[in-house]
Amino acid sequence: MIISPLEQFEIVTIFPIILGAFNISFTNFSLFLLLIILVSLFWINLSVYKPKVLPNYWQLIWEEFYRLTNNIIRENLGSKGEIYFPFIFSLHTFLLFSNLIGMIPYSFTVTSHIVFTFSLSMAIFIGINIVGIKTHGINFFSLFLPRGVPLIIIPLIITIEFLSYFIKVFTLAIRLFANMTSGHTLLKIIAGFSWTMLTSGGILAFLHLIPLALLFLLIGLELAIALLQAYVFTLLTCIYLNDVLDLH
Repeated sequence: MIISPLEQFEIVTIFPIILGAFNISFTNFSLFLLLIILVSLFWINLSVYKPKVLPNYWQLIWEEFYRLTNNIIRENLGSKGEIYFPFIFSLHTFLLFSNLIGMIPYSFTVTSHIVFTFSLSMAIFIGINIVGIKTHGINFFSLFLPRGVPLIIIPLIITIEFLSYFIKVFTLAIRLFANMTSGHTLLKIIAGFSWTMLTSGGILAFLHLIPLALLFLLIGLELAIALLQAYVFTLLTCIYLNDVLDLH
């Protein structure tokens, strides 16, 4: 039986719940969202439990992660970004564990679904614009019209700026979705290819070590991508937030 490498992304209903025309069933997607939150809270509490001057292993990892997130905010938002630290830190932590838990065999990667990454990007985008309008009022819309633009090309410039501004939602969502989906699909294909060679017997059973070695290398690469994509998503969120605060 040939198993599709895309089967790992299938959403499966665990507890069906139908309310009228709405399907709010508890699925594997819901289960892993809950698991990610619990693991994140457990890691934070484990790291800050009885903190020491000479940090233990968990405390050291948490402090480095805290410092990394803080540096992202300071480098892109400056001192005005301190008020947004809880949100940025929570976002970074959630994405990190979403990607890492998805690397566990037979688990589920919530960030491999475009509907989730797009919803998250849209929610952040709406929140950022609310912050911008609250900070600058009507002057916020000057973001779409740079100074010194000739009157005759103002409609064209506004259209271009408007489209380039709203395209951020799609680039933010697609970058995370595409990297996680493509990476997991490739791992599944290589693993299936290696297993097929092993079960074929003969010389192929010996040669399966080649794709198996490649699989281990790709797992290391995918782990790095999981860490990097959580960092990039958080970094771009800070950059977009800074744009509306300073009206760049």
